[in-house]
Amino acid sequence: MAVYKDKKRGTWYASVMYKDWTGKQCRKMKRGFATKREAQEWESHFAVREASDLDMTFGDFVKVYENDMRPKLKEYTWLSKEHVIQTKLLPYFENKKMSEITSRDITQWQNVMLIKKSKSGKGYASTYLKTVQSQLSCIFNHAVRLYELSGNPVQKAGPLGEHDSIEMQFWTKEEYLQFIPTLADKPYSYLAFELLYWCGMRMGELRALTAEDFDFDKKTIAITKSYQRIKERDVITVPKTKRSIRTIVMPEQVAIEMKDFLDSIYGLKSTDRIFTFSKSYLHHEMDRGAKASGVKRIRVHDFLR
Repeated sequence: MAVYKDKKRGTWYASVMYKDWTGKQCRKMKRGFATKREAQEWESHFAVREASDLDMTFGDFVKVYENDMRPKLKEYTWLSKEHVIQTKLLPYFENKKMSEITSRDITQWQNVMLIKKSKSGKGYASTYLKTVQSQLSCIFNHAVRLYELSGNPVQKAGPLGEHDSIEMQFWTKEEYLQFIPTLADKPYSYLAFELLYWCGMRMGELRALTAEDFDFDKKTIAITKSYQRIKERDVITVPKTKRSIRTIVMPEQVAIEMKDFLDSIYGLKSTDRIFTFSKSYLHHEMDRGAKASGVKRIRVHDFLR
């Protein structure tokens, strides 16, 4: 097996010798790679390819997909994918051959998903169904790109559901100022919502904050990490995207509140996490404050306005 430069076209190609399922010696060539690395990547995966299409089951290919993708992804991201694969895809497609799954099979699966109920007894939201189908399409795209599957049947089947987004709700400044005093009895809750509302950070970013992230002279917060609780372990990672690594300017009043708050915590080290509560605690506090203040309940996620 080897890769070569096509000097005439300025691209790269791979040439591979293999035996097909009958034992016949064959040669496979793949042209048009923009870089040598892309050609080598395609070549390195050829051991699990067939001459025309993938002849392995969907369940077996998921294992290949995991081996290829898991090392490239954050643990939390992979676990989210894995949950969808295990609960929504494998029960239907596990024993079907990749090369034999058609757009009709995808359509039938879509119809099952549309009538399926969640644990609460409600149908799945369109946005969630879109996420599930997107994962299924990612698996087939991976097979097309690297393992010579002839096409992606998910694309031919069309979208699942109407894909309308859940409408985000917001608090006006007046509503927030009506809400926040109800949490004044719990300083951690109060300061958490002050940072979420005025500084626009994600919950994982909030829960990863340490004292050294604050510069009270400049009134800034350095967002360089995110916190997740995964399988009873505390996991600190970089933020969701490269653009998420940023410096946030605090309103003066929030900076004063945070400095007074941190100064009041006995024995706090500069590297200690400040907000060590769970997601469910923050949601509970949102419920408590909304009920006490009479403002509408919004999602914590909607603070990212």
